[in-house]
Formats: sequence, structure tokens, C-alpha cells
Amino acid sequence: MRLLDLFCCQGGAARGYADAGFDVTGVDIFPQPKYPYEFFNGDALAYLAVFGSTFDFIHASPPCQKYTKATKLRGNTHPDLIAPVRELLIKTGKPWVMENVVGAPLINPIELCGTMFGLKTYRHRLFESNFPIIAPPHRHHDSSSVKMGRPVKRGEYIHIVGHFSNVPYGREVMEMPWANQYGLAQAIPPAYTRHIGGQFLTAATPPQQEKVCEWPSAPHSRFCHHRGPSADSARQSKTQGE
Repeated sequence: MRLLDLFCCQGGAARGYADAGFDVTGVDIFPQPKYPYEFFNGDALAYLAVFGSTFDFIHASPPCQKYTKATKLRGNTHPDLIAPVRELLIKTGKPWVMENVVGAPLINPIELCGTMFGLKTYRHRLFESNFPIIAPPHRHHDSSSVKMGRPVKRGEYIHIVGHFSNVPYGREVMEMPWANQYGLAQAIPPAYTRHIGGQFLTAATPPQQEKVCEWPSAPHSRFCHHRGPSADSARQSKTQGE
């Protein structure tokens, strides 16, 4: 399936979807030379409006700065793109997911956390979608993240935001060895979208039919046919009727 990754940055979400089995194309307003898949540099909303319906699945991560605690404390202003993105996603008629930080005005979202996937970062994120997503159990946070400014040691919980320290460890924790500090700070762990993409593909894939090979009486002749899941029950019903 072809997946459109909007506001893609350096490809944290993309890697998870690719691992799940999608063919990913990213779009971002800024050049992203580190993005590991097909990429288009341009306005994500404009691209979605024109090409969104040509994809099988759409993921969007609109800018989160408007909803972060740091923005509220500093009094900065940032664009609110969640409503216009949602409107365009709905118009495509395709399966979609929209991701953002806790506090963003998403509708009936699920919340994912790094502890659900064994990661040494909490990194809570919300996901709104037009199909059901089941979140894994949310473990109790029994360890605190290392505070900003203190060097992070391997094995500690790391808060990957801003100019965090120990970028190599951050790459390891986030499972993004290609990303730089900025890309890590903007990304969601691929484990999140690997989980979401895997669930979707499992639900979208019809059950395989039982394949039965038979040999008729004619020599050197062989054919295979597919038996549907109800074939045996139908045969039993016929026998009982006789």
C-alpha cells in the first residue's frame, strides 16, 4: 500500500510505517535531505488537497508548537493546522491518522508512550484516526527522565526535546540512526507507527483461503484450487441432509 507522510521532517513516522509494510512518500515544507524515502519539498496542505486521494493511507503530523507547554509559557504564537488538515483528510475518503502532542485538540485520540514498546523515553503522543486503533497497556512510569542540562547515561530515560545531550544515545532510543538532534526532537519513535500500521494492515488483509492440490485420474495432469473457509462446513451440512 502507498502511504502519504505529511509534515514528515526526518522520517520517524515513515520508518515505522515502512517496517509495517507500506511504500512511503513524504512531504514537508522544508528540504529534508535525511528523509530515507521518496520525498517532495512543498506545502503539505496543498499536496494533500491535490494528491491525497491517490494514496491508500495518509499520516499527518501538523506542527505541534501551538499546543506545547513551552509555547504557552513563552507566549509565542504558532499556526493551528489541525482543523484544516482534518477537513482535507476526511475529503480524501482514505484511511488516515493525525498525530500531535498531548493537549492538542484531537478528537477521541489514543495515547502512545515509549514504555509501551520498551523504549527509554516516555514521549507521549496522541493519534486521531478514522479507523479503530488499540493502544498497548500503559506501564507505570517508575523512572524519571534525566533533566535538561545534565548528561544522559546509557540506560537512563531520556527527554528528547530541544538541545538534549547525548545525541548518539537518543538515536539508539528512538531507533533513528540517520537523524540529527533536530530531527530526533521533532520525531515520534518508529515503534508507534509500526504498531499502528501493523494493526491496520492486519485488519485490512482478508483471511487466506486454504489451498488444496488434487490429482485427477488422467496421467500427468495436476491442478490446484482454492477452498474457501466455508467449504468444509457446507460439505458437512450436505452430508447431514442426506
